[in-house]
Amino acid sequence: MNEKTKIKFKEKVTFYGKKKNKTVTARIDTGARRCSIDKKLAEEIGAGDVKMYKTIKSALGKTKRPVVKLKLKIKGKTFNAHCTIADRSRLKYPALIGRNVLRHGFVIEGK
Repeated sequence: MNEKTKIKFKEKVTFYGKKKNKTVTARIDTGARRCSIDKKLAEEIGAGDVKMYKTIKSALGKTKRPVVKLKLKIKGKTFNAHCTIADRSRLKYPALIGRNVLRHGFVIEGK
């Protein structure tokens, strides 16, 4: 039986890019289908080639976002995940972790 790794609603996440690696505090969001990172963070780490574009529905409407495949690490677990790139400059966290990562054995703890 695989034991789940407990995480909180905000966690330190390391993103591995072609230029460099960077650890940021990310928001954990069970309502988000996939991860999203700020466009400046993507540029800074050298996120790599756009694999596809996805239409994302949010409170602000629909937008078409580029998707990159990134290596990332949370609580000692390292894996690859598709992340959309968005302008998150007005948001508190430069990255959002969605269900595509949470399904790798994470469970969210309460406050």
